[in-house]
Amino acid sequence: MAKKVGAYICTGCGIGEALNAEALAKVATKEQKLEICKTHPFLCGAEGRELIRQDVQAGVDGVVIAACSPRVNTDVFAFGDGVVVERVNLREQVIWSHPANDEDTQMMAEDYLRMGIVKAKQAEIPEPYRVEDLARAVLVVGGGLAGLTAAGAAARAGYRVVLVEKEATLGGWVATRFRQVADRPPYTDLEPVDIARRVREVEENPNVTVYKGARVAKISGAPGMFEVSIARNGEAVTERVGAVVLATGAVPYDASRLEHLGFGRYANVVTGDTLEEMAAKGKIVRPSDGREARSVGFVLCAGSRDPEHLPYCSAICCVESLKQALYVKEQNPQAAVYVFYKDMRSPGQYEFLYQRAQREGVLFFRGNIAGIEEDENKALTVQVDDVLVGDRVVAEGIDLLVLATGMVSTAARGEMMVVGAEEEEEKKSGVSLVRPDIYFRSDLLNLEYRQGPELPSLKYGFPDSHFICFPYETRRTGIYAAGAVRAPMDLPSCVKDGLGAALKAIQCIELTARGASVHPRALDTSYAEFRMEQCTQCKRCTVECPFGAINEDEKANPLYNPTRCRRCATCLGACPQRIISFKNYSITMIGSMVKAIEVPEEDEEKPRILVFACENDAYPALDLAGINRQQLSPWIRVIPLRCLGSLNLIWIADALSKGIDGILMLGCRHGEDYQCHFVKGSELANYRLSKIAETLTRLALESDRVRMEQVSITDYDRLPRLIEDFAKRLEEIGPNPYKGF
Repeated sequence: MAKKVGAYICTGCGIGEALNAEALAKVATKEQKLEICKTHPFLCGAEGRELIRQDVQAGVDGVVIAACSPRVNTDVFAFGDGVVVERVNLREQVIWSHPANDEDTQMMAEDYLRMGIVKAKQAEIPEPYRVEDLARAVLVVGGGLAGLTAAGAAARAGYRVVLVEKEATLGGWVATRFRQVADRPPYTDLEPVDIARRVREVEENPNVTVYKGARVAKISGAPGMFEVSIARNGEAVTERVGAVVLATGAVPYDASRLEHLGFGRYANVVTGDTLEEMAAKGKIVRPSDGREARSVGFVLCAGSRDPEHLPYCSAICCVESLKQALYVKEQNPQAAVYVFYKDMRSPGQYEFLYQRAQREGVLFFRGNIAGIEEDENKALTVQVDDVLVGDRVVAEGIDLLVLATGMVSTAARGEMMVVGAEEEEEKKSGVSLVRPDIYFRSDLLNLEYRQGPELPSLKYGFPDSHFICFPYETRRTGIYAAGAVRAPMDLPSCVKDGLGAALKAIQCIELTARGASVHPRALDTSYAEFRMEQCTQCKRCTVECPFGAINEDEKANPLYNPTRCRRCATCLGACPQRIISFKNYSITMIGSMVKAIEVPEEDEEKPRILVFACENDAYPALDLAGINRQQLSPWIRVIPLRCLGSLNLIWIADALSKGIDGILMLGCRHGEDYQCHFVKGSELANYRLSKIAETLTRLALESDRVRMEQVSITDYDRLPRLIEDFAKRLEEIGPNPYKGF
């Protein structure tokens, strides 16, 4: 804990004009017994910073800065590794969102200062977790376009790369293509596939070890110290790596399930892959008799955007079909080419390819396939309900019909597993409060994780991640997904994905070397500590950790992996025995902040609302409300949490027993389209809230006194009304009966 704490109150940015700085100083010196409390009109300036630095040199190891939001000037208010810095937000969330020189505004500022000081007094400087014999190698699983790009990028950056490919040759799906669309102006040409160049660069790079005809049999350990067992030719090879890039790509949707489109029923209905093979051999023909195809139709979204097959767009089908339509025109400019589509998705430079196809006489029909029939000569008739002309269009005499089948992530192959299903009482009610995790036994990574052998998946089988803020990053720290295994995408996107995943893998290795966490709390050197003598082996920490950071031994004791941990503190909120803590974030620390709030007597008619706000979205939204000078209720007191998933129910009990009238929890959106930076945190907080009725009943309090709301960072404009509505509800309920005890 900090031995000598000093408080520094900034009077700039209007703080000195809106608040009584002298009264704030008395809170620090008289009430909180600090020996040092200084005010300055410009703490973030050179003079103000020097004022603090001199005190640090004289022995201050805990600095409380009452000024602007902790989200700004982080570099300015950093005073070395041995100094605890606690920020008190007097600007954005006090004077910019409440009236100046008002009694309630002053009381709020004083409460925030109390809370900041008690937290600083208890906080300790985290000691980074150092990995012995840190592995700086990157494992890339998959030797296709994204995998080759990732391997090449990491190797060029000076890192050793281990590349594992299940086939006997590198190149993946792209190597099976006859031509590719040009990625430079005029974007209308079809060029030779350049995958051979990428293969050569990787195979000739001395930093890359390539295992072909191999698979990953097992991965154990954690970032910086993954142990990888590779099976090849009946033998096992072991490699030690620091991070993993999964780039195993996608496979075409099983066309045998598309019998309604003629596949398997009619000989001249083929897939796009079959057409590529024909083009590579030099002639596009009818499979039924080998005769040149002079009339070719393309059915787009064959299995994609279809709730019975693949509900999503497979991204590349439209462009591949445009390219293949031009194959036909290059072979025979007089050939009739039809494209039947739901929507033509040719964004960016692909529009030029679409225009070329139109100029060369390709005919486009927008609508749904109504029927496909074959005549006695094996020619096909396609009926389409064309939405543009509002009538049924019939195309007869088609020699070859090509299905643009969708894209299925290789991570979605295999038996589906459901882990973390609802508890018995939820089964009875039929309502699941927490989504179970979905895995597929895809035999890609074979992780030795308590939470499952592969990456958790979204409902379509793509690896689960925060798709808005953290592409590439999966729910297994140090493992990054790139290319079509992560999401449907075209070739240029796969290249970008490979580069991005390689950079993320390198970042993970370097941060792990420093003992710091990765995304989203990058550079945080704290990690969870367990008082195992009080553990009851309830398994809640292992079950609820969104990132698989905690395994179990044979007696169900938690086995914590610090480098897997993202410091969300969900385990801290989950543990009923409260045995988990961080040096700078603990049950006691937040509880002390709650207890530091002064609760006026009932006759003063000044209610108190405690707001637990997620630091990733809700807290910034509150800052934005202040920046936009929106007026907030004077009754609120905000405590930022690392994630709402870290909320422990003891804090709610402490607040209510102290006399606080209501508790508002502001978390990220949860559910299938979640925006929680820690994936499950907000959802778990909502789950715990459903269990709080028992606590409130024990305290003889109404359940309406505790509410959770989902907010995003852009919801700052609705925060005033949201808070006001909650305050009105508390007014209807009446004061907390524990007030004054």
